[in-house]
Amino acid sequence: MDLLLKFKVMSYSYSHSHTAPFTRTHARELASKVAADLRQMQVFYKKPTEKQIDDYVVELVELLVGGYLSSVDYGFHTGSGWAVALSYTVHSDGTLNTNDRAGRAPVGANISGAYWYSYLRTNAKWDNLSQSEREKIRASIPIKRNGAAEPAVGLGNVWVEDKVYSSNGTSFTRRTLKS
Repeated sequence: MDLLLKFKVMSYSYSHSHTAPFTRTHARELASKVAADLRQMQVFYKKPTEKQIDDYVVELVELLVGGYLSSVDYGFHTGSGWAVALSYTVHSDGTLNTNDRAGRAPVGANISGAYWYSYLRTNAKWDNLSQSEREKIRASIPIKRNGAAEPAVGLGNVWVEDKVYSSNGTSFTRRTLKS
């Protein structure tokens, strides 16, 4: 007589979530996605220059590491509104988001009479810094921004969310201007 033994196998699983601090490496990962998008804009429209892209990366990394960036827009402005643009809004609430591949910058926009432009918004954490702390950070960034009015969207255009870039609980929601 064969003895058939049956075993009841129990398995256990658990998950542990721990988010390490957001580091310069994480900031560079996000900034590299923006740089890739800007390089596509460069291919399609001859701007921004490589130097400008490198400077934007430094700016993004410094502001992201400190947690001071709210959003930033890059594109061609006509004086009355954006002709074509990409906008990135920061979310740093620890939410795990998808991490899309960079690319699909808008192509074929009419930029005649438009000039390359970038508009950056800081957040309350930046506002809470002392003037000397802000000046120290500004000194480490090659881009010197002046106070300017926020650009209009432009007649017949609308922002469309199309990508999310994320790293270690911080993400950029990318919006593209569509006509």
